[in-house]
Amino acid sequence: MPEYSGSMYVDKKDQLEKIEAVCLPDELIRAVFDLKGRGTGFLGITDKRIIYYDKEFMKNRKAMVSIPFSRISSVASEDNSGFFISKGFLVSDTLALTIAGEGVKTFEFRGGEKAHLAHMMIMEHML
Repeated sequence: MPEYSGSMYVDKKDQLEKIEAVCLPDELIRAVFDLKGRGTGFLGITDKRIIYYDKEFMKNRKAMVSIPFSRISSVASEDNSGFFISKGFLVSDTLALTIAGEGVKTFEFRGGEKAHLAHMMIMEHML
């Protein structure tokens, strides 16, 4: 599970600092998750949006990408092995977000518990 610090979950302090640098003055950071996979480095969840570091933005450029919750239409958790955690939620380390105008963006977390926590945080803002 990510390190819990006050009211925020953080995997790596340097990633938190990068998310803090792009946040608005009144924006509250809820979590910063280190991701695996070649394209995305980390994902931040605030009270207004998700922010992720994309190492392959526009083919060979790196960028911090922001997606307001209003542009996310669905959140999917991959059914990868049938293992269940509390309340029947499938453990998967992969989340897929359907984003208006962009299609589906997939994020691979470092463990099913972290993906589940991110799923719950995102859904709190969508419902």
